[in-house]
Amino acid sequence: MKARLASIDVLRGLVMVLMALDHARDFFTSFDIDPTDLKTTTVPLFLTRFVTHYCAPVFIFLAGTSAYLSRANGKTLGALSRLLVTRGLFLVVLELSVVRFCWLFNVDYRLTFLQVIWVIGWSMVALAGLIHLPMRELVGMSVLIILGHNVLDHVHASNFGTLGPLWYVLHEQNWQWEPLKGHRVAIMYPLIPWVFVMTLGYACGVWIEKPREERRRALVYSGALLTAGFFVVRGANLYGDPHAWSVQKSSVFTVLSFFNVEKYPPSLTYLLITLGPALLFLGLFDPKNGLFERALTVFGRVPLFYYVFHLFVLNALALGIYLARTGHRPPAIGYEHRWSLAAVYAVWISVVGALYPLCRWYGRKKGQGKSIIWSYI
Repeated sequence: MKARLASIDVLRGLVMVLMALDHARDFFTSFDIDPTDLKTTTVPLFLTRFVTHYCAPVFIFLAGTSAYLSRANGKTLGALSRLLVTRGLFLVVLELSVVRFCWLFNVDYRLTFLQVIWVIGWSMVALAGLIHLPMRELVGMSVLIILGHNVLDHVHASNFGTLGPLWYVLHEQNWQWEPLKGHRVAIMYPLIPWVFVMTLGYACGVWIEKPREERRRALVYSGALLTAGFFVVRGANLYGDPHAWSVQKSSVFTVLSFFNVEKYPPSLTYLLITLGPALLFLGLFDPKNGLFERALTVFGRVPLFYYVFHLFVLNALALGIYLARTGHRPPAIGYEHRWSLAAVYAVWISVVGALYPLCRWYGRKKGQGKSIIWSYI
């Protein structure tokens, strides 16, 4: 990889490592503990959740950037469209099979989560068609939808009758959709506006291909604009998030309320405060090939492999500890662990460290692979 693109792999690797922290918290604390509920959370727990907000938007944005760069490296527009459609559908199937199993360790399909791999897959399918638009129109559409989609916050599936489930898929998170009796689907990642986060990432590829100083200037200015935009929009408290911030029991919790932005679906303020700093990182970070950077690059080059295996390892560890502690079958979801946050961090660091040699081995194999199959995994 060209040196000027190294920051992409470092940033992707960083958010993948943070993702494991969020999932370690999922497996080793109770599912009924909401780290963003200001009535019950603590500052460390809130911040642990907040920092992992960067994972999904950065990963989806960079997936779009990578698509553009594959075109810039010689892939025709038609070939890229075909790859996006087939890889996107592959990811949807993966979410419904392998990823689901890694989360739940069963195949009864009484509960199915539609999460980040699902939305990445369908976003790629959508991108396959949208890349045929002129770049200016693609950017304009993406910005318009990201800026304006919160107007739809008061539109609910109940307004659409039998077509209500389609609205769940498009813009309203729902944990209780039951397409078949006894089989529940939790739609956690509606498609809007995630599809357009990926298209913006695709458009960002134009900047990545520019000379170093011009690229840095574009990324820093745009990142600063988005970050400043967050404080303006959130401060106005009129639009951009379904939940207004408010004065709390202390100044610290008032600040937490200010940053307590909605992820499902991602609000305008959520995307401003996550994508803005990400663009600043891409513009300001100057890779030095240090040990920490090299380690993050290992994870950043094999994100799907890492994602699947980190879920499997965390779930297997949580299940093993539950069985050793109780000796009986676990509940349908979660293991009722209530570990301290310090213990969760210890698990996180241990699992990431254990996965490093495996990801490094796989990255080398992938780099040597000649088959198109390597582009899917």
